[in-house]
Amino acid sequence: MHEFSSVMHGTFFVAELSGNHNNSKKRAEDLIRAAADAGADAVKLQTYKPSCLTVRGAYRIQEKGSLWYGRELYELFEEASLPWDWHKDMFLLANSLGMACFSTPFSIEGVDFLESLGNPIYKIASMEINHFPLLKAIADTGKPVILSTGGATISEIMEAVQALRAGHCSDLTILKCTSAYPADPKEINLMTMKHMAEMFGCKVGLSDHTLGIGVAVAAAALGASCIEKHLTISRSDGGIDSAFSMEPHEFKLMVEESKRAQEAIGRVYYGVEEKEKLVSAGKRSIYASRDISTGEEFGVDNISVVRPGDGLSPRYFTDIMGMKSPRNIKRGTAITMHDLLGKV
Repeated sequence: MHEFSSVMHGTFFVAELSGNHNNSKKRAEDLIRAAADAGADAVKLQTYKPSCLTVRGAYRIQEKGSLWYGRELYELFEEASLPWDWHKDMFLLANSLGMACFSTPFSIEGVDFLESLGNPIYKIASMEINHFPLLKAIADTGKPVILSTGGATISEIMEAVQALRAGHCSDLTILKCTSAYPADPKEINLMTMKHMAEMFGCKVGLSDHTLGIGVAVAAAALGASCIEKHLTISRSDGGIDSAFSMEPHEFKLMVEESKRAQEAIGRVYYGVEEKEKLVSAGKRSIYASRDISTGEEFGVDNISVVRPGDGLSPRYFTDIMGMKSPRNIKRGTAITMHDLLGKV
């Protein structure tokens, strides 16, 4: 099984299930299998009851650009919540497929419940960043923590980090996040990851709500230690988060291209790589463009700069003009230093 704390190189890819189970346990299990097939290192759940977050009638979403415009918050949470009695089976299935399974709790009750399941990592949602009793409960578990920062000011992030470290949190990862659904790539500001790493002395990554794989691949190239993306079986199936979620083939492509991008970063190197040695055939050198007799002078009518690169460098083309050939040279023969020195 993958363990987050042991990932020292590369990126830890997390498939966020969120509410894309659509109230079907079978679909939740299918999502976990799809995550494994797509190359995810872990699947993440969310552990809450609607009453952990709000009360009925407290708020109806009024932002007209929102995917959930007009919906009452309590009803949304009812629809999206993963039944607690499913959690154990989700953990067991993910582990059997070689992935970690962990969750985002939204209450101290949720932390206690997840501890009973041996939850290995705690994710803190962006909107819980100032829920200090929850932060303390999570820190006190001593488990690795992933802190998302969507909509947070730098002072709020600082206070949350201080609260976690005041507890027993010694393994912290902070995720750059833009809490828009979907998010606009122009508002992601991936360079913030490096600044967060320097400021807080911890691992950094990305919780990505943009469409497509480009932003995630860029984050991996910039050194993200963790990338989290929502996963759905098919966006056409609908669901509370489906519109900005990845389908399995897209998640797989993201993982593959992110790893390829990281491999390509490499080092500063100007030498010829092993597989580049074949390109010498594509470079130019000096060749006989027609048969040349012994004693004949080299000139533009009998030598040319052509491919391949097995002859004398083109830099000597003008230097050898007027020199006499010491032997007969057939058309298509590379002109070499041996020819100029009269050696066979």
